Amino acid sequence: MAIIALHSAATGLKALSQQLDVISNNIANANNDGFKSSRANFEDLMYQYQQQPGAKNALGDVLPVGIATGYGTRISSTQLDMTKGSPIITGNNMDVFIEGDGFFQVKVPAGQGDGLAYTRTGKFFTNDKGEMVLNGSAGYKLDPPITIPANTTAVSIGTDGRVLCTVAGNAVPQDVGQMQLARFPNPQGLIQIGGNLYQRSDASGTSTLTNPGVEGAGQLTQGSVESSNVDPVKELVDLIKTQRTFELNSQTIQAADQMLQQISNLRH
Repeated sequence: MAIIALHSAATGLKALSQQLDVISNNIANANNDGFKSSRANFEDLMYQYQQQPGAKNALGDVLPVGIATGYGTRISSTQLDMTKGSPIITGNNMDVFIEGDGFFQVKVPAGQGDGLAYTRTGKFFTNDKGEMVLNGSAGYKLDPPITIPANTTAVSIGTDGRVLCTVAGNAVPQDVGQMQLARFPNPQGLIQIGGNLYQRSDASGTSTLTNPGVEGAGQLTQGSVESSNVDPVKELVDLIKTQRTFELNSQTIQAADQMLQQISNLRH
């Protein structure tokens, strides 16, 4: 019946509207360093069977196919794409690029989950106490904490995460700490909380802190940051496909409406 077509097309419009939101967010963050794009995954809804496959006809023969009518579609999930973005050379000695797997761990207010968050955005600054903090207005502290001494003239961050500082009046670099990376069994299960931050969930599993280059963790590159992994061309193609499919669902509603109108006119 046309009623089912109306409802099926309506589910398509709703799902495609959500997909458009996902694509729009990806495009909006195309220049957001360390950002990971998402994709919308679809699944079909339940089916109404007028005849089950495998049913028998009047002669007792098994029918090879059935008669079914679907009830539309929906968004089953939005999936994070954890593909590594390209390195952008900045020359800033507080910018750090992760070459491989892992996240920087930072402290967030206690009311936000377990008080820890994770990011691929390696733009670091020092606060008024010399502590390394993440880019952003909140200035979340790196964890484990690292403090850059006053009067530091040069900062060196090794591929293994060791942070060495050269202080004025002392030619010998001073070891001030070790940067570590957090890894998850399922990073796609992380919760996005904004600010280029993620928090763990039951789906992501518990994080494991390791030194860069150890146990599968990536190595660090000083003076570079990770670009967004958004592919603008792909997103624009997906945008056009979404728009065209939205139009098709709109036409389905119009066709179903015309059929219902014709049925209602039969009594005249």
